[in-house]
Amino acid sequence: MMVDKLNDNTPAEYPIDGTLDLHTFSPSDVKDLVPEYIEECLNRSIMQIRIIHGKGTGTLRRIVHSILDKHPRVVSYRHESGSGGSWGATVVILK
Repeated sequence: MMVDKLNDNTPAEYPIDGTLDLHTFSPSDVKDLVPEYIEECLNRSIMQIRIIHGKGTGTLRRIVHSILDKHPRVVSYRHESGSGGSWGATVVILK
């Protein structure tokens, strides 16, 4: 489980199950959060992850893709197809 601080500084646990929903996080947290989540997934032998960044203006998607472009354990990534989120979610293959 990943731990994050709630507004009242109470830790909140997030499951490491291969899906990371960024809707509950501040954009300023994403630069640290995404690499940490990737590492935790790798530690659990989860080699495909789904990052939900939403559609919005595309800013969060661009931040996530920039992180993925630089991460040494990312083999590839793509927008999720079908009804699973379209361009509001990114599927990532890890090595």
